Amino acid sequence: MTEPAVLNGRRAQAARNNGVILAAARDVFVADPDAPISAVARSAGVGISALYRRYPSKEALLATLCLDGLGQFVTIARAAGEVADPWDSFVTFVRGIVEADVHSLTVYLAGRFTPTPEHRDLAAQASALADGILRRAQRAGVVRADLESTDLPMIYEQLAAIRLGDPDQIRELRARFLDIHLAGLRAAATSYGNLTGTAPTPAELGARWNRPA
Repeated sequence: MTEPAVLNGRRAQAARNNGVILAAARDVFVADPDAPISAVARSAGVGISALYRRYPSKEALLATLCLDGLGQFVTIARAAGEVADPWDSFVTFVRGIVEADVHSLTVYLAGRFTPTPEHRDLAAQASALADGILRRAQRAGVVRADLESTDLPMIYEQLAAIRLGDPDQIRELRARFLDIHLAGLRAAATSYGNLTGTAPTPAELGARWNRPA
């Protein structure tokens, strides 16, 4: 085997190992945000020294985990934005975000590390993509006009908070209650009245990620 092939193989293995660590970190910290980093090493089946070589602190691991979540959000939103029908695009986007369970990271990990410029850049991309999908659906007259893009994270977080039964039941319940939400988000639902109050502001949503002093 040539040296470049060996290096490529090592990089691929390193990427796989990192994926295992991040998946374990997600499971551990969503279940218990106060869990020590050693619990991640045990769950991932790696030595604590190997984990620390990659992530020197719990904060560094949390930051990478949430950056990965933002990347998933952006990928899902970009794919949904390519769907031709505005309603189908909106539903594909919302369902994709809920199924990926991206917002469990917000519910359980917001405020536990200091966001970086990279986090803020990806968050801005995610916000712009989500707003574009929503506005296109509203212009087409298929989503209620009084819905704001900043309302959507609240819906995602409500669904992410569902923790009843085993993983299959959790997925089924989230899909069920998302169906209820989607029925209320259709433009026709405004015949029952307008939404109460005002949507949260981007600043209010973002402030939750600020680490307490």
